Order: sequence, then structure tokens, then C-alpha cells
Amino acid sequence: MVDLKSQYEKIKPAIDKGIQEVIDTCAFINGPYVNNFQKDLESYLGCKHVIPCANGTDALQVTMMALNLQPGDEVITTSFTFIATAEVIALLGLTPVLVDVLPDTFNIDPVAVEKAITPKTKAIVPVHLFGQCADMEALNEIAKKHNLHIIEDACQAIGADYIFKDGSKKKAGTIGIVGCTSFFPSKNLGCYGDGGAIFTNDDELAKQIRVVVNHGMVVRYYHDYVGVNSRLDSIQAAVLGVKLQHLDEYCEARNYAASYYNKAFAYNSKLITPATANNTTHVFHQYTLVTKNIDRAALIAHLTQKEIPAMIYYPVPMHMQKAYLDPRYTEGDFPVTEALCASVFSLPMHTELDDEQLKYITDCVLEFVNNN
Repeated sequence: MVDLKSQYEKIKPAIDKGIQEVIDTCAFINGPYVNNFQKDLESYLGCKHVIPCANGTDALQVTMMALNLQPGDEVITTSFTFIATAEVIALLGLTPVLVDVLPDTFNIDPVAVEKAITPKTKAIVPVHLFGQCADMEALNEIAKKHNLHIIEDACQAIGADYIFKDGSKKKAGTIGIVGCTSFFPSKNLGCYGDGGAIFTNDDELAKQIRVVVNHGMVVRYYHDYVGVNSRLDSIQAAVLGVKLQHLDEYCEARNYAASYYNKAFAYNSKLITPATANNTTHVFHQYTLVTKNIDRAALIAHLTQKEIPAMIYYPVPMHMQKAYLDPRYTEGDFPVTEALCASVFSLPMHTELDDEQLKYITDCVLEFVNNN
């Protein structure tokens, strides 16, 4: 699904140099490479504050802690996403409120969000799924009307632009009060281990987030708040500092691969290609197709036989996961999400795909689809 080895080979001298310098200086935690990467990412995003942390899940949890959300507070998010989004809500004793997604972009439905708001609602967590932004202008209006926080889960969409009605643009993760991302190796901007970051333009919130990630410590060994230990180590920052310089180039390569796929499948009635909303660019963290009237499991088995990986993101809706079963929800409550879980599959999507590989992949998909 990804080819990190080939990507590394192209930037090997710079990566090796950065890692060696960290080892030589022994500044493994909060060293100059972390500070430099933080500043470079702030510049790239056009954001006042980037607070690095240990991973994307921590980024979400720390944010909710810094916003002082309390047990029983309701947080609205989507049922069609990776489990981490609801996981941190549950871990903090908050109440996850799930809603359906739009059938074309797979992103959270703003109409469903507004319908789900109650007096206990305190925040909305839109997930910029698969690489494009949710409808942030509509969500911001809802949040302002009901005095809610918007926490952007931008773990799959770093580098994407949101385009407002007036033509202005902001990067994914910088549109709500706060945004979160992951630097897991397979992400569009990925390190060689775990890593994450939190983005905000709010000075006071940034100050509180920095306290929370560092054991709730304002002054060394004086702990004013309950916090966590969540840091980006210097070796990962060295890797990310190099890869950030190539992020736009990586996004272009992913868009080229997506365009190739789109053209190959454009007129096939059994495959629905991913849509891109008019108000966002797409960075294609995943390239996800919807199948119609074909056996998805048999298709994936066919591709596996051809040595082509294919994945299902996500096979089980959040509201049907064993750990998150809730009497408020039952099968059939989120028809779009449930239909997508039963029909989507994702093809290889990364920066190193070439025309020969793309032709082989698309030919093998069409071989099955056209004969079944």
C-alpha cells in the first residue's frame, strides 16, 4: 500500500545526515531538530503555534484535555473513520455522539451534525477523511451558532487546502480552533516511528496544550494540571524536517496516481471513483473506490493473487464496533456509513507509483470487474 523504502532512497543523504547529527549531539528529546521542525511546519501551515507530540491519538486527547472538556460532555464525530477519534473521547469520560457522512466525499454531514446538537454538546470533531477537508465553512457556522469548539482531525489530510467562498484558503488543521495530525510512517508526512502534532492560532490554548503534553507542568517540577507525557523525539523530527520540504511534491505525486486511477475506471458502472468537493483540494492519503454489484471479497482475493495489496478502510462502522456499542444506536441508523463499509476498498496510493505499476494495478482490477 505504501513504498517507504523507495521514498527513503531518494532522500537518503539528507535523512542519514539528520539522524547522525541527532546521535552525535545526543539531544534526543526537545532538541534543536524538534524546534526547527516546529517552526518550519508553522511556516508551511501559516499557523501561529505547532505543538509536537508523540502521536496523532495523543494529539486528539491532549487537545480535549487542554479545552477542559469534562466527563459527560458530548463530542460529535463521524461513524466512518479510524477508531482513534472516538477512542480518546471515551477514554476521557466524554460522550461520543456519532453522525453519518456524505455519500460522495465520505466526510461528516454538517446537516446531521446540527441535528445531533444538545445542551451537553461541547465540541465537533470533523475528520478530513482520505485526504480532503470536510465542509469547514458550514461546520464553523454551526459551531459559532451553538458556541462549540471545532477540533479538526487532519491526520489524513496534511497539505490539503480548504477554499472558502471568498476564494481565500487555509491548510487542513488550521481552520477550526485547533487541529491534530499524525506522523505515522504511512501518512502523507510520515516519520520513521510514531509522532504527531497539534495546530492552533489561539495563544492561550497553545500555552495550555504545551503544559498538558509536559506532565501538566508550568514550572519544572511544579504540576498545576493533570497532564501526560507526549513528546516528538529528535530523530523523528530530523526525518520530518527533511520530508516536509518534499510534502507538496508528494501531494502532486499522489494526485497523479489518483488521476490515472480515475481515468482508468471512469466509465465502469461497477466502480465509483472518489469525488473531490469544490471547496477543498485532495492529497489522497487513500484512494478509495465504491463497488457496485460485484463481490468485493473476491476482487480483493484476485488482487492478492496478483500481488497487489488492497485494503478496506473501514470494514466496521464505529457504532457497530464491539467496544463502542451503545443503546442509542443500532444497525440501520447510519445508512451511508453502513453502505460504505460494505462496499469500499482502497488501492495502493503513495509517492513512488509509476505508470507501469499503475497500468498493472488498473488492468488487474478491470480484468476482474469486467468478467464478473
